[in-house]
Amino acid sequence: MAILSAHHVTKRFGGLLAVSQFDVEIQENSIHSIIGPNGAGKTTFFNCITGFYRHEEGSILFKGEPLDGLSPDRITRQGIARTYQNIRLFQNMTVIENVLVGGHVHLRTGVFGAVARTRGVMAEEAKALEEARHTLRFVGLAGRGDYMAVNLPYGDQRRLEIGRALQTRPALLLLDEPAAGMNPSETEDLMAFVRRLRDELGLTILLIEHQMRVVMGISEVVTVLDYGEKIAEGTPAQIQRDTKVIEAYLGRRATA
Repeated sequence: MAILSAHHVTKRFGGLLAVSQFDVEIQENSIHSIIGPNGAGKTTFFNCITGFYRHEEGSILFKGEPLDGLSPDRITRQGIARTYQNIRLFQNMTVIENVLVGGHVHLRTGVFGAVARTRGVMAEEAKALEEARHTLRFVGLAGRGDYMAVNLPYGDQRRLEIGRALQTRPALLLLDEPAAGMNPSETEDLMAFVRRLRDELGLTILLIEHQMRVVMGISEVVTVLDYGEKIAEGTPAQIQRDTKVIEAYLGRRATA
């Protein structure tokens, strides 16, 4: 069953066609990668899914329901979370405060409740705090909730960003180049961690990644974009042999 379906999605920026008639289906409980050269339209497509951009043509369905026109917060509440190519933590907040931000979309406390500090409000905050501590344990940051986010090593900042996304209670997690800037050891740990997200939490993972070792090592399906158009889709082994993909990355001479 497809948890996310995109049909003929097209996004323009003035005269630039960033994504053109893009079709893709993401199967539930899968690890699916979208790859392509720089400027291929990968992050633009992520932004269309999450409501940061409005696509001009086509439709995007999540669990069979259209996402078109929904605001980013409503899309998050429906069960889609994301991370970013460049880490976007609240650097001057603590680790656990960063995670708690992710759960804010599910809190029902209004202004009056926050000021009055009612019993219901305090119970909701206590539950959110316990969920945040559980998330930190899962991502390997237990005991560091009081650290400032800016003081974490790079790899742990990546894990914290994923933890904040998990706190939104997603069914579909979009990871935008999670291995960017990581050394080989951190990359191996990340690959195992992404598998845990799928196997232990039952998440569906949609991944943008430039490190082919990561893509080929954890993906079940790989979709390739070039200049906004889908040029190939298949298993990692099929993609490695595809002449259009080789040409897009290495040029026609390499294909020959």
